[in-house]
Amino acid sequence: GFSESYLIREDRFEGQLRTHCYMEPQATVASFDLSKKLNVWTSSQGPFIKRAKLATTLGLPFSDVHVHKAYVGGAYGGKVDLFSHEFCASLLSIKTGKPVKIVTTRQEIFESYRHGQPIIVELKTGVKKDGTILSQKVRVINNAGAYRGSGVVVIFLCWGFIMIPYRIPNLKYEGYSVYTNNPVRAPQRGHEAPNLRFAVESQMDMLAEELGIDPVEIRLKNARQKGDILPNGDPVHNCGLRECIEKISKETNFKARYGKGRLQKDNRFRRGIGIGVSAYFTGSLIYPNSSAAVVKLNDDGTVSLLTGALDIGQGPETILSQIVAEELGVSMEDIRVVSGDTETTPVDIGSWISGGAYVSGNAVKMAASNARRQLFEIAADELEANPEDLISKDKKIYVKGSPEKFISFAKAVSLSIEKRRGNPIIGQGHFRTMKDVPMHPSLATTKGRWSESYAFDAQVAEVEVDIKTGKVKVLKATTAHDCGFPINPLLVEGQIDGQVSMAQGHALWEEVLMEKGKTLTTSFLDYKIPCSKDMVESDYIDVITEKYERDKPYRTKEVGEGYVSGMVAAIANAVYDATGVRVKTIPIYPEKILFGLREKNSK
Repeated sequence: GFSESYLIREDRFEGQLRTHCYMEPQATVASFDLSKKLNVWTSSQGPFIKRAKLATTLGLPFSDVHVHKAYVGGAYGGKVDLFSHEFCASLLSIKTGKPVKIVTTRQEIFESYRHGQPIIVELKTGVKKDGTILSQKVRVINNAGAYRGSGVVVIFLCWGFIMIPYRIPNLKYEGYSVYTNNPVRAPQRGHEAPNLRFAVESQMDMLAEELGIDPVEIRLKNARQKGDILPNGDPVHNCGLRECIEKISKETNFKARYGKGRLQKDNRFRRGIGIGVSAYFTGSLIYPNSSAAVVKLNDDGTVSLLTGALDIGQGPETILSQIVAEELGVSMEDIRVVSGDTETTPVDIGSWISGGAYVSGNAVKMAASNARRQLFEIAADELEANPEDLISKDKKIYVKGSPEKFISFAKAVSLSIEKRRGNPIIGQGHFRTMKDVPMHPSLATTKGRWSESYAFDAQVAEVEVDIKTGKVKVLKATTAHDCGFPINPLLVEGQIDGQVSMAQGHALWEEVLMEKGKTLTTSFLDYKIPCSKDMVESDYIDVITEKYERDKPYRTKEVGEGYVSGMVAAIANAVYDATGVRVKTIPIYPEKILFGLREKNSK
């Protein structure tokens, strides 16, 4: 591939060490009761994976550990693992027979808990004269901290974040996870996709500039398309990436505005515009691999939904209730949700690997569909009609075309118990991605399928740079996204706003500073994050590649993780557009821009 290339670039990029900044600190209450059952309330991202890790570590049967529902004040990947305070609280309660509570301080979180992954990315890319990628060699080096954590997982995932957005016919990837005298690492929103895409998207702009072509055109030329087969064997069932790039370019008037910032020679405040592209997988086969759900009709016609999903902030209880309401023809007010409890709810994949709306949502959809089938069978006998001729609305079941012929849900439940020997109407459903794949991909060989649902996006950032101080201000963010279809558009927009805010902090301010293994930033006075006054104007462009149909599984896609990545890159590219300074290490501190300007002016 390199031998056939018209242009080859080699660049090195560095990401910084960041932390999750969840508002609620790590907290756990454990109570070992008289029945020899360990009850745990903890700030986590999934009760079932937490139960598995607690039971295994303590040497208890899974059935002797009850993880209760707890509302969680943020996590972003930082509360997946089993932590020392959870183990210690549980063991102390077992030893003493008393409830034990441990709440960490913010300083303890900064000094002793798990942060993100500060990776180095070395990129060598060869392209044709028209910008078509022919070959890419990628080397990722991760500072993993003192123990494994998710350091190995990160270097595995980074090759995936390389392979998804663009077609690369010749790809070589090397990953190194290095033990160092630093705190252990954990997943963090995007699990290193932001730093990886910052590197790739920055180099894409550099290649385009050397070739004399537009940043939009080079991305369109290489973008994934529907029907592509990824290097790991995953099919791209649907893909709106090209449409995302085209629509966002038109919406922001990108081509006409790009390059104008560097012409503002006499202006102290210079404006620039930049684009970034990213993609992310939606659910994968990681324990517990699947989700199940139960939909139960009550005597009064209301509905109870039992799901192991945890309402951690993305709105799972809302969207799962929407799915039940859509399938059964009831209002959301008629649905009661019982969730996130290992003793009373079915297993759930958890609020990580971006599988909630897809995996848990399909499980709930199937359970509701199963309950509706039972409802219609009962109603068909009563109404002397075929089940396929029935519709449901407002807790009633009607004969199509004869609105006067109906029975209520409550009546159907009563008839079910009467005619089916006491059998109530309870629908069950379960779902896992890639049903025919036996296990998750191998970390050792990288072989194996990842997912059957991939989200794509293109993002544009508009910035203003004060060339006297080097300070960067993000003025506007625009996101064109393919999330399959938005189940709840308002929640989708909220997630995008959150990603834009996180990307702003990632690109410009946030960094955990270490010196010889000692943490120097131990509070939010030292570690700068975006606040409400830093929120920027944000526009959203929906690219719909799926549709919702009753009774059929759907491939809705993640919207809460991947969108950090394109925006970090877009901000970096916009800074270059405004100043002509290419910053290859983030965060983009003002002094980096000032040093770059000084170097440019000295030539």
